Amino acid sequence: MAQQLHPDAQMVCDLIVASGRPPIETLTPPQARQAYLASRQVLQPDPEPVAEVAALQAAGPAGPIPLRLYRGQGCAKASPQPALIYFHGGGWVIGDLESHDQVCRALANATSCILLAVDYRLAPEHKFPAAAEDAIAATQWIAANAGRLGIDASRLAVGGDSAGGNLAAVAAIAARDQGGPRTVFQFLVYPAADMSTEWPSAERHAEQLPLTRAAMNWFIAHYVRSAADKADWRASPLRAKSLKGLPPALIVTAGFDPLCDEGQAYAKALDAAGVPVEHELFAGQIHGFLSMGRIVADSRRLIEMAAVALKRVFAGA
Repeated sequence: MAQQLHPDAQMVCDLIVASGRPPIETLTPPQARQAYLASRQVLQPDPEPVAEVAALQAAGPAGPIPLRLYRGQGCAKASPQPALIYFHGGGWVIGDLESHDQVCRALANATSCILLAVDYRLAPEHKFPAAAEDAIAATQWIAANAGRLGIDASRLAVGGDSAGGNLAAVAAIAARDQGGPRTVFQFLVYPAADMSTEWPSAERHAEQLPLTRAAMNWFIAHYVRSAADKADWRASPLRAKSLKGLPPALIVTAGFDPLCDEGQAYAKALDAAGVPVEHELFAGQIHGFLSMGRIVADSRRLIEMAAVALKRVFAGA
């Protein structure tokens, strides 16, 4: 039986059409960033209060990388705490600390951990591999400064959605290959895992809002410089020489998402490499549903699912 679009997801798509918002591929990157931020008020719940928020900067290859530290409710200050390093989605072109503020707060509270959001450089002003280099550098800096940040460096997880899921996967591979820091978990939400865009789901959902094939091509064209970049594991982690020895993963895919098949393929590739992986398919959902919690109830279900997995790993289970 063919899967059906979830009514919540359908409502989001109807709202996008009714708003008259031009397709993203017709916008300039600055216009697209504005449109993405404007959608927050319609799609996201009110941000939850957390125990603490602090602005930080990590040393990066091209200068400081802005970070935002969230201490979730119930996360103790007296002893070093586990941390989730989070990379926002937005096709490497849009999104920032503000676009994912609500999601980060909700994750920090649900997990009672420290969450560090990373404001990596965006394309096309900063082409590949700038975002990947920033993700790797931020992860290294956070681990190196764990003591003064109140973080337990032996309990570091990486996570992100869409382009952020791509960067989290890349940060985990780099940490393995560069002798640290050790990451204990990867939380990858509808990750971009392969730049080829030749997966059946990319064809099947080529016209599915909010991420059509035309929009996907627009993002990729702004990010990469060449076909060689697309084949680089820092752009396509599915093409890494080996996935052995990576931390356990929770990979979430959405059934009506052009990226669905590549996310599933990454889960299968991790499993084949002996990495413990849980793949959760939200069959009726669309790309981006994590940050649509005002309308899409599955957003909350995903946050709670992630919190259960993270708490288990952080407890050493």
